[in-house]
Amino acid sequence: MDRTSLMPLTVWEALTLACLTIALPTSAHHSAAMFDTTKEIMVEGVVTDFAWKNPHSSLTVRTATGPLVMELGPPSTLGPLGLKKETIKVGDRVTVRGNPPRTGKVALARELIRPDGSTVPLILGGQAQRPPPVAKTETIAGTWVPEGFFSFLQSRAKWPLTDKGRAALQSANSKLSTQNECIPVGAPMVMHYPVANRIVIGRNVVRIIVDWMGAERIVYLDGRKPPANAKRSLQGHSTGKWEGTTLVIDTTQFAEHREGNALGLPSGLNKHLVERFSLSEDRQHLTYEFVLEDPDWFTAPVKQSIQWDYHPEIAPSGVKCDIKSASRYLKEG
Repeated sequence: MDRTSLMPLTVWEALTLACLTIALPTSAHHSAAMFDTTKEIMVEGVVTDFAWKNPHSSLTVRTATGPLVMELGPPSTLGPLGLKKETIKVGDRVTVRGNPPRTGKVALARELIRPDGSTVPLILGGQAQRPPPVAKTETIAGTWVPEGFFSFLQSRAKWPLTDKGRAALQSANSKLSTQNECIPVGAPMVMHYPVANRIVIGRNVVRIIVDWMGAERIVYLDGRKPPANAKRSLQGHSTGKWEGTTLVIDTTQFAEHREGNALGLPSGLNKHLVERFSLSEDRQHLTYEFVLEDPDWFTAPVKQSIQWDYHPEIAPSGVKCDIKSASRYLKEG
């Protein structure tokens, strides 16, 4: 029975399916080819190991037929959905819904089924929704979780790519992703991950701390320019200014990077990014807008916006990217 339409997708599977739909190859960190998403399995047994790691957690269950290793989402994306490290403990008897492996020996864990029939998401997906924001704020400072990750991925097909950019996206290979080395993608994509983003506002500096592979951005409010002969970086040199309560960030001095603009899309030395962070009238959301220019890869500016939700009750995972976890699927996929 084909149950794909009834089941949520991982970040990586969603990208794969989206790319197939729009006739583009997958360029995600993880390949959905590892799992047979047309088949569903119910796994019952005792937990013998639980590795709470970024970017891939894993669960080993002792079943009646032997041990089974199952992959689940990372703390960075599961935390905002309500899963905590202490939710699953060694020795617990569990029932897990998932998909069997297509290649390798690792299955995919989709949700934990409680004795009362309620479920806990073990991956990010359409059916795994976090509660809406309740708290209000008067400033963009605080903890925010972005919406719109999947739409950002799908939108790449409509970007005004140069021949060079189109060729890069067509030939993208998930096994060459920088995230296999715990190196995040660049802005603006890194601003779309559904993880806890913290905005810390100081007198002369704003810090944007993204709970994904140690990504952090420094925004200078005093207009300072990069020092002479300063080394270019993945996130570039950012200056900011206030327009009322809206923060406007202008970033240049980006380094060349094979995933500097998005998964499968490199960035060049002429990359220029302008972003706006605006608090909503209900004071529970902010609008994140960007205009991205990079003439090596785009024939015209790329303009988009998404919503961030205010969630002061959600704490960043604090779990650093584990290089063995990040590169594990290269051998298994």
